[in-house]
Amino acid sequence: MSIKGNVRVDKKTKNLVKRLCPGEIALICHRDLDELGALSLINARVKAVVNADISISGKYPNLGPELLCKEGIPLIDGVGLHIMNQVKEGDILEICGGDILKHGEIIGSGTVLDAESVREMMNRARDNIEKELDSFIDNTLEYAKREKRFILGQIEMPHINTRVKGRHALVVVRGRDYKVDLGAIRSYIEEVKPVLIGVDGGADALMEFGLVPDIIIGDMDSVSDRALKSCSDIIVHAYADGRAPGLDRVEALGLNASILSIPGTSEDIAMLLSFEKGAELIVAVGTHSNMIDFLEKGRRGMASTFLTRLKVGSILVDAKGVNKLYRETIKAKHLAGLVVAAMIPVLIVGFMSPPLQQLVKLLAIRMKLIMGF
Repeated sequence: MSIKGNVRVDKKTKNLVKRLCPGEIALICHRDLDELGALSLINARVKAVVNADISISGKYPNLGPELLCKEGIPLIDGVGLHIMNQVKEGDILEICGGDILKHGEIIGSGTVLDAESVREMMNRARDNIEKELDSFIDNTLEYAKREKRFILGQIEMPHINTRVKGRHALVVVRGRDYKVDLGAIRSYIEEVKPVLIGVDGGADALMEFGLVPDIIIGDMDSVSDRALKSCSDIIVHAYADGRAPGLDRVEALGLNASILSIPGTSEDIAMLLSFEKGAELIVAVGTHSNMIDFLEKGRRGMASTFLTRLKVGSILVDAKGVNKLYRETIKAKHLAGLVVAAMIPVLIVGFMSPPLQQLVKLLAIRMKLIMGF
């Protein structure tokens, strides 16, 4: 295998994919490459992926490498962190087997992951999932005790300009299958006109569908300036100690924002805000709701999400996978019914036509003659 091309470099895959062009090489530093990261690289139509870190550590069965292999995109794994400092954006790299060359010199070597090696590594990771589950449950329960104010309503929500009371709220996160699920509920959005809440990059997901977010919530690290400038309310998710790095970016754009410090995820805040502001129904798209989702985000537990869903569960509808719930197909009986229904007015008009009436009479006389009547 020999591949040559321009390289794009970033330690954060979600930032890198914004700059990638088709046919380029992606240099990432992504331990346990997750499904969403891999799909982003696939959609960017990269020529190859070089990972400075380990794509499958064995901690849990992450799906990213498997997806790249299925798409035939070479993945050179575990090259080493040193390569991130040896390569600059726009450099031309050559990949020969597991070797990475720059100007003809080897600057790093890794392992080429093929379908068979990925399958073996995934099997080992699945064997480890029970141990990881035990740890995940312990962490979730421990943090749930600390974060019980989620349930008790001891969090003061900021003032917003958007009216939520009595309306549906659509919370969109750029998670698994968010595009197909958004497409599946497009008619619901157009008819009901819910409050549109984008969680960081979820705001851009809405704009991809021609929808303008009313509220954007997050740490502002993956949402576009265009989306921020278009919405009515911005809520910056701050750390527990009150620091809000995302606020600087918002203010640099000349925009106003509220700050909310909660020890949970931004999507938890979006649901809690909707609930506390009186939403009639909360519809969630692309949100994280299971252990694998949270392990892919690097979280050791899901206390805040567990508590949030306990609180808002009575009005929460999770639209994840709704596109798989029902796939409409045209059946033969439906088509036959449509044809018959379409023919009825034609026949009525025809029988009322004098020429057709004469033709029917002639045919009747002809049949009587043939049959000897």
